Amino acid sequence: MSAHIPAIIVRDLVKTYEVPERDPGLLAAIRSLFRRRVRAIHAVSGVSFTIQPGEVVGFLGPNGAGKTTTLKMLTGLLHPTSGEALVFGYVPARREPAFLRRITLVMGNRNQLQWDLPALDSFELIRAIYRLPPAEFRATRDELIDLLEVGDLVRKPVRNLSLGERMKMEIIGALLHRPQALFLDEPTLGLDVTMQRRIRAFVAEYNRRTGATVLLTSHYMADVEALCRRVIVIHHGRVLFDGPLSALVDQFAAYRKLIVTLAESGADLKGFGEVLAHDGLRYTLRVPKAMAPAITARLLAEAPVADLMVEEPPIDDVIEQVFAVGTPR
Repeated sequence: MSAHIPAIIVRDLVKTYEVPERDPGLLAAIRSLFRRRVRAIHAVSGVSFTIQPGEVVGFLGPNGAGKTTTLKMLTGLLHPTSGEALVFGYVPARREPAFLRRITLVMGNRNQLQWDLPALDSFELIRAIYRLPPAEFRATRDELIDLLEVGDLVRKPVRNLSLGERMKMEIIGALLHRPQALFLDEPTLGLDVTMQRRIRAFVAEYNRRTGATVLLTSHYMADVEALCRRVIVIHHGRVLFDGPLSALVDQFAAYRKLIVTLAESGADLKGFGEVLAHDGLRYTLRVPKAMAPAITARLLAEAPVADLMVEEPPIDDVIEQVFAVGTPR
């Protein structure tokens, strides 16, 4: 696919559920049999974006924001109420075989492999489902096993593997048909820090080797920082931000940290900002973002500064601020 043609196009995508409602009590239960009352729940409310081939994009939002619902519509598991979604030119809801061969969905809290069988047996089943040529399948399988370093685990029953080991097997199973679009929904959920790093490194390497497009949701901001230059943030089913991760920090970070080392003792820095930490001649101040340049200039002019660094807040704090801005009052 040409780099000028988006891999994923989403226009005004909407998903609305009708949830039955009734008052408590026997009489209300009987009345609801004849007069059903429903309430509309808008899981996704007019989401629009495009993703180019080969991009790795973070899809962020709090629980209930509509991330998983959007991913399910992009993979054809759910039909949108209205709007349009195209993946490589296919309408996902039609679930055409040619479309399914080009995509995969990995969910950190779902299993696709047979619990009581070794992963190798499940891989053979996947080969049959996708009708993969045996030689091509074995080459891909062995390459993925080598990349994830699980050669000594693939013959064990899946139920005997740790959570991280099972997640590796799930990822191999999802990539055996070499999909061109990866929809990853919390792929490192519940994994320890070391395993998270390995999964992140694998996704980056797969993207580098194959040019696959990746749309990633994760509550672990380390995943996003390591893999994604661009992020899309949604809240209450709507897009709040779409752009570079660095621009997200610039737009929503409310403060900066100043790390100041003094050349001599005796200076009082309380008037320059909120003192977060003080250790000998080293101070950590928090100042409003808009005032950071002026306060930095004042410090250099009025205090015996030996060293000064300006730090952006942690990305987790920025995301929390984004969600706060997007919450209706």
